[in-house]
Amino acid sequence: MPKVLVVDDDPHIRSVLCFALARDGFQTVEAADGLEALARFAEAAPDILLLDVLMPEMDGTEVCRRLRRTSAVPVIFLSSRDDEVDRILGLELGGDDYVTKPFSPREVVARVRAVLRRLQPPEPEAPADPVVQRGSLRLIPDRLEVFWADAPVVLTVTEFAILRAMAAAPGKVFTRDALMTVAYPDRRIVSDRTIDSHVRHIRAKFAALGAEPIGTVHGLGYRFQAG
Repeated sequence: MPKVLVVDDDPHIRSVLCFALARDGFQTVEAADGLEALARFAEAAPDILLLDVLMPEMDGTEVCRRLRRTSAVPVIFLSSRDDEVDRILGLELGGDDYVTKPFSPREVVARVRAVLRRLQPPEPEAPADPVVQRGSLRLIPDRLEVFWADAPVVLTVTEFAILRAMAAAPGKVFTRDALMTVAYPDRRIVSDRTIDSHVRHIRAKFAALGAEPIGTVHGLGYRFQAG
């Protein structure tokens, strides 16, 4: 659970925020002024700070200045002042967001989640599907492109899926049921004639180039034949 350091000299505000955060699954630590905030930060190592601007002992902007010397922990400023200069100053000091009082505890929790989400590392990109090369046939799955001896062949998504499955396993006989699973991963029920129609369209497009990549195995189905 992410840990939030809630810093405000008003105990009621601290109580309300801590309750809202705890209800949403966060751990909380409290501090009543700037000096206590620095001490709690060193002890608790929070993931994010909710930091009041106007406090005794040391104000929030000075706390943020000192933290930024050694830490990039996210800071959301809390302030009763809605002046644009104050907001800009808070952000330039290294704050990640700025919430004006009075505020909704739900809004503050949502801001906390949004800031933490932005700081998460991006999901690694899925590796690109490898190009399928079988004789004169080349399929580029990421772009749904098909070439026969460098001549482009325009297939529909369903036709591409059928041809790709067969080209990935040359020599294997694919029944119509197997091709239904490939062509319709949502498990839609279609007739054998639908699969035959797709194969016929694929053949017609390659026939224009003098090619015939799909062979018929009578009584069983179809298979890829390299050219």
